[in-house]
Amino acid sequence: MKAKYKRILLKLSGEAFLGKYSHGIDIDVCAHLAKQIKEVLNLGVEIALVVGAGNIFRGVSKSKEFQMQRMVADYMGMLATVLNGLALQSALENQGIPTRVMTAIGMDRIAEPYICRRAIRHLEKKRVVIFVAGTGNPYFTTDTASALRSVEIGVDILLKGTKVDGVYSADPFKDKSAKMFKKLDYMKVINKKLRIMDTTAITLCMENELPITVFNFMKRGNLKKVVCGQNIGTLIK
Repeated sequence: MKAKYKRILLKLSGEAFLGKYSHGIDIDVCAHLAKQIKEVLNLGVEIALVVGAGNIFRGVSKSKEFQMQRMVADYMGMLATVLNGLALQSALENQGIPTRVMTAIGMDRIAEPYICRRAIRHLEKKRVVIFVAGTGNPYFTTDTASALRSVEIGVDILLKGTKVDGVYSADPFKDKSAKMFKKLDYMKVINKKLRIMDTTAITLCMENELPITVFNFMKRGNLKKVVCGQNIGTLIK
């Protein structure tokens, strides 16, 4: 199989790390993720990742639950993404893949500060780059961080890995009549309030003509199929 894209950014939600647990990080799942990423890396594709933190701490919801300031809760969520990033880095390095974790919040002992030119250089050297701590600012989601980093480092496509096969008209776990879309344009995602990514992220992709594919990352081999141009998931452009 031949890759369609030279450079990609893969956005993984925190829930992707749960596996058999209701909370925290399943190391077996990290190994599964690493093997899928290695398959694509072996095709010569340059890979960057953004990880969420919903398996540990979701700022926007926890701020209400714990009656804390949204800003404080968002910073806690950013720190939680670092835990996921380090766990994934370990799993990738166990597969023999050189990896760098780059953070938007300074923590020099465990991760490199995010510098766009340095990130691009890592990618050119075939290192997997994991972006953590979101954008470094509260009130912005990791979806927005993935769109921002994608534009900055010049990827060919933004891939969002989920637990479902693509974008649906409703939650497929709650509504059996939910319809899956194979293709969408940016404005339909916004106007229909499909909520696969937040409006800021979709708008940023639209303004920079960056295509998005939403697909089921938990199915083994799907990442490779998407990168090779197969009709998997939902394409937004």
